[in-house]
Amino acid sequence: MTSPLAATRPLDHVAVAVHSIEESRSLFEFLSGGSCTPPETLETQGVRVAFVGAVELLEPLGPDTTVGRFLERHGQGLHHIAYRTQDLEGDLARLDAEGVPLIDRVPRMGARGHRVAFLHPSGTGGVLVELVERPA
Repeated sequence: MTSPLAATRPLDHVAVAVHSIEESRSLFEFLSGGSCTPPETLETQGVRVAFVGAVELLEPLGPDTTVGRFLERHGQGLHHIAYRTQDLEGDLARLDAEGVPLIDRVPRMGARGHRVAFLHPSGTGGVLVELVERPA
């Protein structure tokens, strides 16, 4: 499959769904040798997030949120992988033109002030993929 994206996209982070950031952070700090960032609440996405290096810990704000339902179905574990981009709208347009199903046709605000958009797992081999555009 030829990539519809204009350039190489480095891995930005991997996200792990957890029941509690506070209960999970010590394991990821131990494994990485890094420190956990203070949790950030993203009300519109129904999660609290914190980062330990390139691992994003996702804690649902309630059972009826996307991550809450994920945890109910799958338990704690890998939720998505994220690639960095410098042209989020352009990449979304190219992916859409190639027939890749998009969850987000318009970027939304994500953690740390980054703009993000998700690609549907049905078009990405069953993996939820996020594109991340960091502020300039």
